[in-house]
Amino acid sequence: MWANEFHLIEVRKLKSLIVLVLLLVMVAARAQQPETNAPGPTDNAKLDSLRKSGVEALYNLDYEQAQKDFKEIVRLYPNHPAGPQLLAARVWIKTLYESRRLQSSLYSSESFYSSGDDKVDPKIISEFRNLTREAKRLADLRLKKNPKDVEALYWLGAEEGLKASFEEAVERRHYAALRDGNDSVDHHREVLKIDPNFTDVGITIGLYEYAVGSLPLPIKVMAGITGFRGSKKKGLAMIERVASEGNWARDDARTLLIVLYTREKRYAEALAHARELTVKYPRNYLFRLEAADALVSQAEVERKNKNIDAAVKAEREAFATFENLLHDRSLRDPVSRALALVHLKYGEVLLTAGEEERAAREFLAATKVERAEPALVTMAHLYAARAFDLAGKRDDALSQYREVLTRPDIYAAHEEAKKGLRQPFKSEMASSDMQTIGRA
Repeated sequence: MWANEFHLIEVRKLKSLIVLVLLLVMVAARAQQPETNAPGPTDNAKLDSLRKSGVEALYNLDYEQAQKDFKEIVRLYPNHPAGPQLLAARVWIKTLYESRRLQSSLYSSESFYSSGDDKVDPKIISEFRNLTREAKRLADLRLKKNPKDVEALYWLGAEEGLKASFEEAVERRHYAALRDGNDSVDHHREVLKIDPNFTDVGITIGLYEYAVGSLPLPIKVMAGITGFRGSKKKGLAMIERVASEGNWARDDARTLLIVLYTREKRYAEALAHARELTVKYPRNYLFRLEAADALVSQAEVERKNKNIDAAVKAEREAFATFENLLHDRSLRDPVSRALALVHLKYGEVLLTAGEEERAAREFLAATKVERAEPALVTMAHLYAARAFDLAGKRDDALSQYREVLTRPDIYAAHEEAKKGLRQPFKSEMASSDMQTIGRA
């Protein structure tokens, strides 16, 4: 009973324990002593090469290339858990991307945990489960031969972490996610006991430490009694170490630190990581969105501190980022849904800056993008309504609230629209309710 309560608090307080961009699933264990029938060094180099190419493709949002590389791993290494594991990771990340769930702040919204019509295709769930089941089977086979097989322990923990992430972000099975997430941390702690230099697993353990350490004090005390212990400072330090010293997980750690630094209001550090990743993965526009988010947040801090020039400079850079994205030809591909998200995020930033009518225009532009994800369009109409309310254009707001009610109910959008029809949206609500569409 306590575990269930603990997890519900956790997901609401922390943007999610385990649902973070490219976390747990793409880092790969270093090769250990080969088994008797394992490939030689040359073959291991080939596996590493395919893994590196596939992971880079995922970071650049090239899901087809990633699938080719990972399928080749399965073909060349049918007894290694890496192939099915990475294919499952590809299914997970592609699903998040196409359903607008590659934005971490989504998980801090209470509406994410409400009922809605955002169901995932059962075929995708079946494919994911078959792949993770196969990855677990292959890891377990190796562990039966050698319980101290560090690589197999790593992959088993990665499989559990990946399942937890999918259960939370895609299926929203919170309790199942907690169970698998805890198992993942336990197995990665085992890895660290056997090999203290296995730096990459610090991302899993560090996130757990940070999450538990961030709980309110009364709950943290109760958690400690039942065996849940953690330190926010220690967790951050572990993840920072992976970002600077990790083997395969450096970029995963940098991505995670953007989220955690933002939560800690360390916007300059979040911005630095977002910029680094933007340079490294130029085809991933999500990192540019993340950088713009950090700039806007920093501008708010500067304005509160009466540093008006610094605030204006940061805001202008953020606006320029969005304007550049809107003119990026790659985002105008007919099969791309990226442009809708850029418009919507731009609207959110403009609203934060107090430019309500410009914000409303961007929200409405998001609804007109060809092939825009239906859930995003629903939220864009809701946000346009709120922007119109804040701009004093009540009739336009009412029209948009009514439009929301004609669309699928996503993240309690219908309930929010009905509230908006009863009374105008107030600016003091913006900080908590307008962040449903969030960071990369």
